Amino acid sequence: MRTPAFVVLFVICLSGCTMIPTYQRPAAPVPEVLPGAVQADAVSATSPAAAELPWREFIVDVELRQLIESALQNNRDLRLASLNVEKVRALYKIQREELYPSLYATGSGSRQSTSRDLLQAGQDRITEYYQANLSLLSWELDFFGRLQSLTKIALQEFMATEQARRSAQIMLISSVANGYLVLAAERESLQLAEDTFKSQQDAYKLVERQYNEGLATELDLRRAQVPRETARVDMVRYRQRISIAENALQFLVGTALPADLLPGSLADVELPASLASGLSSEVLLQRPDILAAEHQLRAAYATIGAARAAFFPNIVLIGNLGTASTELSRLFESGTSTWGFSPQLSMPIFDARTWSAYRVSKVQREIALTQYEKAIQNAFRETADALAVRSALREQLAAQVDLVEALAETYRLARFRYEKGIDNYLSVLDAQRSLFSAQQSLVSLRLAEHSSRLQLYAVLGGGGLPEPEAEDIK
Repeated sequence: MRTPAFVVLFVICLSGCTMIPTYQRPAAPVPEVLPGAVQADAVSATSPAAAELPWREFIVDVELRQLIESALQNNRDLRLASLNVEKVRALYKIQREELYPSLYATGSGSRQSTSRDLLQAGQDRITEYYQANLSLLSWELDFFGRLQSLTKIALQEFMATEQARRSAQIMLISSVANGYLVLAAERESLQLAEDTFKSQQDAYKLVERQYNEGLATELDLRRAQVPRETARVDMVRYRQRISIAENALQFLVGTALPADLLPGSLADVELPASLASGLSSEVLLQRPDILAAEHQLRAAYATIGAARAAFFPNIVLIGNLGTASTELSRLFESGTSTWGFSPQLSMPIFDARTWSAYRVSKVQREIALTQYEKAIQNAFRETADALAVRSALREQLAAQVDLVEALAETYRLARFRYEKGIDNYLSVLDAQRSLFSAQQSLVSLRLAEHSSRLQLYAVLGGGGLPEPEAEDIK
């Protein structure tokens, strides 16, 4: 049995070569070792890298995990990023179909009855006519890989869009967690202001009683009133900030916030898991923004291949693959069939636009390379900053805890001396003001400690889904 010619051409086209330059991943323009990585976290060497640690294992707090789950389902920014992925996936499929011929089948039939008065002897009264046509409107024979290059461009653009979706997911997880922590810190600060107000209210009543008995001056009374009113102002300010923090968190989650999932204070929130940040800067290559830049670089290489192929002949087949017809009373007794191709060949002799397109493709590759290198440098800077903050926070937090304990004892002694008549109320006021300020700073530092772990997790590429393989795209 002889193989049809168009089948042979089909196999040849699918196995045709491409003119895409050989791709090699460029060297990273950053130091090989991340600065401060050794001091970042005191964890064992078996701890997983951030990109390999699922966010559900990194986020330990149960209520926060539920809010993040809700955000992943309802956040509109992430939904738009996912829809963009689906759109680019569909465009890739359209481009991929250009590699295959488009076949069209049509058919027709008729049945006609003739009057007996018009028939000759022996002629059938019923006449049947059937026709089937299988046609190939247009099929470009991709001998030089132009269509394959265009298909690879579409594939790399799809992969880059998927990485953009991963970046959006990482950003969303980090933002929801930070918003949750900010709300917890504001609520804890409000509780601190309320406790301070109660304490200052008691102190004011004590001074007021002494003033009425002639044991304290009016200046002492006014000095006792100042911290009480200051605490009242702080309570109003923190209530306002709590409302703003709740609104911001609700916007990120994309739906109403269940009251039972909101934190009471920062002390109630469990710290995220510790990370093994690693020593090599190669861990940054798994960040989705860097992977997206690399896919764009690969697409630029494929663009050069398409531009090179434009210098070579373009062969397009147009015509019918087969036509069968019959005018007999029975369809398959006999009939006629035709087959035919009409090839068209276009050969560029000199086209300034083709040369210009080729030069543009080479410049575009240099642009994509520079953007890729810039993405790596930016990732290195962000990670180095996160490691530096993480390292310094531990010492600051330990020192601040000691400071709060010392000021709390100073405040207790100052009040004792005032109540015994040994010292004036100015010492109590100074001690209280210093203690309240140190307690507020401690809340801020504990918030920074939580946030620094989240930041380090995000800049190391944690919180995204694994990159899809090209052969898995259907």
